[in-house]
Amino acid sequence: MKQLLYFSAPWCAPCRAYKPLIESLQSELSVTFIDVDSSPETASKFNVRSVPTVVILENDMEKHRLVGVKTKAEIISAYNG
Repeated sequence: MKQLLYFSAPWCAPCRAYKPLIESLQSELSVTFIDVDSSPETASKFNVRSVPTVVILENDMEKHRLVGVKTKAEIISAYNG
């Protein structure tokens, strides 16, 4: 099973701008939102060093990572790739 993890923080302006695009993907993809300040252990587990970061998992293994703001097409391509 594929899953998209979206790592962000409330103080991150690019994260706030990017969030609506990620939310729009929820109808098509399995999306989990992770606040790195509230869940530092999860951010550490996935070695997230900057936000926003998207980690795509397949069968609980990292398949792809996108750091920074990306387009919807780039996210879907990574998810399906």
